[in-house]
Amino acid sequence: MSNAVPEGWWRSTINDFAKTSSGGTPNTQRPEYWENGSIPWMSSGEVHNKRISRVEQYISESGFKNSSAKLFPAGTILIALAGQGKTRGTVAISEIELTTNQSIAGIVVKDKCVSPDYVFHNLDSRYNELRSASGGSGRAGLNLAIIGEQELLLPPFPEQQKIAAILSSVDDVIEKTRAQINKLKDLKTGMMQELLTKGIGPDGAPHTAFKDSPVGRIPEGWNVLTLGDAFKLTSGGTPNRGQPDYFTYAPAGFPWVKTMDLTGGLLSFTSERITASALENSSCKLLPKGTAMVAMYGGWNQIGRSSVLGIEAATNQAICALVPNGLVSGDFANYWLIAMRAKWKAIAASSRKDPNITKQDVSDFLIAVPSMTEQRAIVRKLDLFSSLIISKELQLSSRSKLKKALMQDLLTGKVRVKVS
Repeated sequence: MSNAVPEGWWRSTINDFAKTSSGGTPNTQRPEYWENGSIPWMSSGEVHNKRISRVEQYISESGFKNSSAKLFPAGTILIALAGQGKTRGTVAISEIELTTNQSIAGIVVKDKCVSPDYVFHNLDSRYNELRSASGGSGRAGLNLAIIGEQELLLPPFPEQQKIAAILSSVDDVIEKTRAQINKLKDLKTGMMQELLTKGIGPDGAPHTAFKDSPVGRIPEGWNVLTLGDAFKLTSGGTPNRGQPDYFTYAPAGFPWVKTMDLTGGLLSFTSERITASALENSSCKLLPKGTAMVAMYGGWNQIGRSSVLGIEAATNQAICALVPNGLVSGDFANYWLIAMRAKWKAIAASSRKDPNITKQDVSDFLIAVPSMTEQRAIVRKLDLFSSLIISKELQLSSRSKLKKALMQDLLTGKVRVKVS
């Protein structure tokens, strides 16, 4: 943080203007502490940089009285001290009275010259700093002491309110965009289920005649094939990373696909590229556009991830590539793999810690196959949803960057707001 203080602003630690404490969890072995509860209670996983107007769990009066849970008033700033994934360091502000578990710090502002909304946005802007915080002197990780020592740059109260209102309006737009994305994803999932089981008849409506098959009821005229019959299957490799001339950032290099590059859609960019020398001296091979890909290794969170190539590219050995042979398009297969991804859990097995699937598992995997004309019609409909989702995700990214820039300008006084 810069040492410069804008005119009329001042520095203050959270301990100077607020009381900070953590919550508690009633004994989970006592049903009466949880059943028919009326007091809102939240865990650190519910923080997620947002306004809290409702929670998923409630505790009873006896659960509240017989635990270290505290009733935080509306307007309390909440910070996750711990949690899985990227939870630690996330910030929220309550719009209701609630209690929390012990992994959440509740900041109750006592100074009437300090806006809780302003403090919320200020701490939200420090996510990376809070997430990696270490108190020294044996204080490991994020804790109440570190929270209390956070120093904020505070403008006059009316300016705090105006800054908080501007950032909250951006948050509202961001949340609406997220909601639109989630709605489109739900619609796409429903559309996939409909189209991949009922198809599109010659008149554009679903088929009316169906038959039983190894993958369930499918339209008359559809076939069921294994992926091994429908595609040429191949896998790639990883060039020797000890050879500096095998990897490159130059546009002249060849895209090289890893499991984390598989995002379900059309893949037109990879995080790494390899050279012609790497292709010649490894098991990598260049695959054509339209090749579908499925992840075989990496545990439950990775196996079954898929994409379809929008460019020529090579892959590593953790990916099984499905090169079309004229029976099934890579785009259609990719949508089938997305819809059926949960089935890999029944197939996965490994002698290692993480469950994997094998190339033979992929070869044996069944797919319902309509005519190529119908495949294209199904893909066109689903691609429309995919395009809408991508467009909204680009909007979300742009608006998130705007908010980050605004926070940098407004919370430091670099840009001053006018207060009427």
